[in-house]
Amino acid sequence: MKPALALFLTEALLLFLAAQANHSLSGLHVFLFLGGLVVLEGALALPLGAGLAVSLAAGGLADAAAPLSAFGLQALLFAGAHTVIYSLRERLPREALAGKVVVALLVNLGLFLAICTLELRHSPAKVSASLRYFSDLVASQAVLALIAPWFFALQARSLQLTGAEPDRAY
Repeated sequence: MKPALALFLTEALLLFLAAQANHSLSGLHVFLFLGGLVVLEGALALPLGAGLAVSLAAGGLADAAAPLSAFGLQALLFAGAHTVIYSLRERLPREALAGKVVVALLVNLGLFLAICTLELRHSPAKVSASLRYFSDLVASQAVLALIAPWFFALQARSLQLTGAEPDRAY
């Protein structure tokens, strides 16, 4: 229970900081999405049940800050991404920082494209919206690559402070 709570609190902090950054960047019409970072460590370090609960809770928190999309969309997508990563975690680079950053970028890309595809169905101006989503994706991926080492270190330190041993027996 302690590792799940520690990871959820770090993810809540990341979502809060991303919301603050999005508020500051709203004048520039830029939106940052960091869902790949939210899902990754829980899928790599926790058992399936605890990690899935953390991903669902973090997705619900992200949904609460997204007033225009259907509530539960991000929670559902985070849970789906969690189960995919969990099933592939034996083959993913878990210890190397560069490998984890690349996996986080790929997961973020997949989640972003899924959300944008679902949101574009309701947009009357699909071309201009898709160009806006593309610029948001580029900004999100750049920010994710820059802050991922800090966030992984924060999560590792929070797990260490709780005295929890992540599930490494996979």
